Amino acid sequence: MEFVIKISQFLLSLSLLIVLHELGHFIPAKLFKTRVEKFYLFFDVKYSLFKKKIGDTVYGIGWLPLGGYVKISGMIDESMDKEQMAQEPQPWEFRSKPSWQRLIIMLGGVTVNFILAAVIYIFMAFSYGVIDVDASSVEGGYEIKSSVLKEIGLQNGDKVIAINDYKIVNTSDIKRYIIEAKTMTIDRDGTTKIIEFPIDFLGQLTASKPKGLIDLRQPFIISNLQENSINAAIDLQAGDIMTSINQKPARFMDEISPLLEKFKGQSAAFTFERNGALITRELQVSNEGTLGIILISSKQDYSNAGFFKIIKKEYGFRESVGVGLERFTSQISSYWMQLKLIFSPSTGAYKGVGGFKAIFDIFPDTWSWQSFWGITAFLSIMLGVLNLLPIPALDGGHVMFLLYEMVSGRKPSDKFMEYAQTAGFFILIALVLFANGNDVFKAIFG
Repeated sequence: MEFVIKISQFLLSLSLLIVLHELGHFIPAKLFKTRVEKFYLFFDVKYSLFKKKIGDTVYGIGWLPLGGYVKISGMIDESMDKEQMAQEPQPWEFRSKPSWQRLIIMLGGVTVNFILAAVIYIFMAFSYGVIDVDASSVEGGYEIKSSVLKEIGLQNGDKVIAINDYKIVNTSDIKRYIIEAKTMTIDRDGTTKIIEFPIDFLGQLTASKPKGLIDLRQPFIISNLQENSINAAIDLQAGDIMTSINQKPARFMDEISPLLEKFKGQSAAFTFERNGALITRELQVSNEGTLGIILISSKQDYSNAGFFKIIKKEYGFRESVGVGLERFTSQISSYWMQLKLIFSPSTGAYKGVGGFKAIFDIFPDTWSWQSFWGITAFLSIMLGVLNLLPIPALDGGHVMFLLYEMVSGRKPSDKFMEYAQTAGFFILIALVLFANGNDVFKAIFG
């Protein structure tokens, strides 16, 4: 069932992005009276799952879910229709239109991608507001989950003050900025330290297959006792917060777990905070290193216990526009930075590039519209930015040649465009194979 939920979200998001991207080309083409021969969701290699001709356009669904396309008359694209291009240009063809109209048609897809992402972020701000954790309120610092971060000097309990020149205001800022980290300023037991990041940090991170990076530490707060608990007879109450074991500080699970391992099959003195006072109880640790206690696990409960402060902001529609657009511009900036790192071999970031499986894995295994729309907005930005790359097989390649034509007044020959399209196609295939090959490598050796 979990797989069905993930694949449903993946296909729905992909279909939405493809259809709207291609509509971005289709609508201005129609407005400029340019004939569109095909409008397809997914690729129809050899055959289609569905097709219907309406007017001059065949609308269809292909069987290969790797994208989609519109075939515009008189345009050198992936179809490489040389027979059509050898004939005299017709008034309804792309090549017969003024360069400014062709530019608008080619930019239509990425424009829709960016508009879609901005609109989603605006309505997410309006519908869900913003929930975050105030970084200055975090008690006990963070748990360092990545071995690479530990190797460069971070420790459990460190408080993150800044990454590069970015001050950490909310805990989500850490995830946002760590991708481009060169330095991290931390507070360790009241002393400020600066941690230097290696240039190939992202490469090392990918190779280490991390389960996480930095997270809020999990406190030990009792909810209730398990049935037939080994400590059923002990006076323990819901809300009791562990502070030490045999007088050794043990407030968070990263401190507690090693001590429970040490005291397997033994008893120890456990100190708890209850209603502002400290109480000590002699508890038995099972042979498996457990206490038979069920813990509170929600962030709201941790916040209520004073471990950090949750910030929730709700916005009216007018405010949501500003908040949504700010998030949109921030995500574009972040993704451009990621691309820059990927194309810089010294960073090793290319090792983390993924294909369709990596995108599939982003979606949660439970249905959440908030997560779905957030992921879809980010994928829309990703699709828009990637399509702007100056590779002939992509929109950005066509735009590059159109701008050359508009500036120089000379149109590249059809033969040159055919060669460029072929070269771009092979570059694109190589990138797709590399990204999906990374997925396969991680699946086999991960």
